[in-house]
Amino acid sequence: MSLTKEDIEAALAGVQDPATGGDIVAAGRIKALTVDGDAVRFVLEVPGEMAKGYERTRGEAEARVKALGASSVSAVMTAHSNKAPPDLGRSQKPKQPEPAQRVPGVDRILAVASGKGGVGKSTVSANLACALAAEGRRVGLLDADVYGPSQPRMLGVSGRPASPDGKTILPMRNHGVTMMSIGLMVGEGQAVVWRGPMLMGALQQMLLQVQWGALDVLIVDLPPGTGDVTLTLAQKTHVDGAIIVSTPQDVALLDARKGIDMFNQLKTPIIGMIENMSTHICTNCGHEEHIFGHGGVAAEAKKLGVPLLGEIPLHLDIRTAADGGAPIVVSKPESSQAQAFRQIARGLVAAGQA
Repeated sequence: MSLTKEDIEAALAGVQDPATGGDIVAAGRIKALTVDGDAVRFVLEVPGEMAKGYERTRGEAEARVKALGASSVSAVMTAHSNKAPPDLGRSQKPKQPEPAQRVPGVDRILAVASGKGGVGKSTVSANLACALAAEGRRVGLLDADVYGPSQPRMLGVSGRPASPDGKTILPMRNHGVTMMSIGLMVGEGQAVVWRGPMLMGALQQMLLQVQWGALDVLIVDLPPGTGDVTLTLAQKTHVDGAIIVSTPQDVALLDARKGIDMFNQLKTPIIGMIENMSTHICTNCGHEEHIFGHGGVAAEAKKLGVPLLGEIPLHLDIRTAADGGAPIVVSKPESSQAQAFRQIARGLVAAGQA
């Protein structure tokens, strides 16, 4: 029997809401309920001051849905505050920011970011993770590009992560890399239509409720721009450094500067920059052509006083390897394209950054 939203809501109506004494459906706690076959996902939006008290409620809600025959249930809990807004006419005592958390078992977290989309940030993240694994590092990869998760395809991972106790999530693993992505929780082609609080709650769960194990480095593939996910990561989690990916042309560099400025404001060190799609060599005649220009990222890195970590060529094999689920570092390890990533990985290891 296929499950319907009505079935799920009827089951959840039997869960008491701690704040109102009624049920969580009538209290409006259930948001973004989706049913994909026998997989169910929903958001439990709770009062911020009572968030800890709702952990048992979330567990009961998941259990009731599983009892209907759901193969997997993902309940993301987000909190909102019911407090009245401050009186802007009066001076307010500055609120002390909460200390950034470290992810248990993870030595270092490196964020891979870009100012704009389409510069190959996710491809760089996947190959860099595999390259670091090839250097003997224990590597994790968190696909935090919530609206456009691509790492499951690039790393050849499918299926839904298991949860042995309903609280912790077991990540997937391939090519020596431990990986987690929101793309594993939703159907392929299904849009993630979430507001900021839902995104932040999902990111916190993927960081702190996933059994990452002992890792030397966790690579976080961020969405483009300077939005909620990047802010949440930098403010709530201890990030050891950011790597900025850009193509050489001026338009991409304009946006890359904004990303760098954001990390500077958040006091996150910039480890360096990577110039992607740096040059193209024709496979027929061997002619080298700089389609997007050349040297723009190197000049920007020098201007900002940060290292240029490497230059990655524009090559068909890099794209086809990623589409095929085995990044070029894995599928063609001896190629010059793979060695460009390996050189960046060796540099990070030698500098103690990974």
